[in-house]
Amino acid sequence: MIRQKVAVKDLIFGSGKVFVQTMTKTDTRNVNATVEQIRQIQKAGADLVRLAVPDNEAAESIYKIVKRVSIPLVADVHFDYRLALKAIDAGISKIRINPGNIGSKNNLLEVVKAASSNNIPIRIGVNEGSIPKDLLGKFQDNPVDALVSSVEREVSLLENVGFNNIVISAKTFSVNLLLKTYELLFEKFPYPLHVGVTEAGPLFQGTVRSSVAIGILLNKGIGDTIRVSLSSSPIDEIRVGKEILKSLELETGPVIISCPTCGRTEVNLRKLTKVVEKRLLNVKKPLKIAIMGCAVNGPSEAKSADLGIACAKQFAFLFKYGKIIKKIDNDNLEKIFLDELESLIFQEDL
Repeated sequence: MIRQKVAVKDLIFGSGKVFVQTMTKTDTRNVNATVEQIRQIQKAGADLVRLAVPDNEAAESIYKIVKRVSIPLVADVHFDYRLALKAIDAGISKIRINPGNIGSKNNLLEVVKAASSNNIPIRIGVNEGSIPKDLLGKFQDNPVDALVSSVEREVSLLENVGFNNIVISAKTFSVNLLLKTYELLFEKFPYPLHVGVTEAGPLFQGTVRSSVAIGILLNKGIGDTIRVSLSSSPIDEIRVGKEILKSLELETGPVIISCPTCGRTEVNLRKLTKVVEKRLLNVKKPLKIAIMGCAVNGPSEAKSADLGIACAKQFAFLFKYGKIIKKIDNDNLEKIFLDELESLIFQEDL
């Protein structure tokens, strides 16, 4: 099957690159707060941002918001097709709707006409809680088929009116159910897939659950855009999403190699690791930084690192690519290491 490409502003879904997105957690009607959060999200490395559009006031706010940010925005609309029309008119880059819940066929035709005229993709966003009752009854013992059939129904509504600028998602909380559903969607449809676990949970639990599900699918080549849904800040969602991509080598960026510490560790390695992690937060350069607690996990086990440190009781060894370049006193360890890191960040030939 030839995979279809979909353009969201300058982003090309289906091009092989995986895009990371999140959703604002401000009231969209509060323009200043929403713009500020979008800017923070973009600084964290997001590729696009989704906004809730629950009413006309929120839709009106989009006119002001799009003028103050540069990242592509997605309008999340339910039930009222007029909100989708207003979001498109305001300059939104993509809309998320379920065609089956916005009323009559004429309502859908109006949205499709506006989206087509402005080259705006529509994401069909099915989830386990939105499956129609008739499909739940028909597939009560097979939730995968219920989800996939729900997607098929929504896709058909768009295809039947000549619209195929489509992105698909079918989210669930169950990792196993999600994996089976997306594997079937990938086989059945040529459209780009938005992947994520719905209502994944608090930061720690949600990070684990999302990383397992999204990581497995991406490793199989399934997924064009992802969201890590957490009961936490959208910045956390972006950071976890970016780390998933980096772990699969689907995106470059800083990586920290640090040992888990044990009884041999003589320094506060966790403190140093946190300081380095904070410094690298918005760095784009593909650096590999090693922070090791002893000689056992020293230069030899982190020989691929651009910069590393192996700590002992009174001194530490600074190394690059497995070769020791300097022996330093532990009293100056953090300052010297951060100075070396700073030089590396701004080094042009890396």
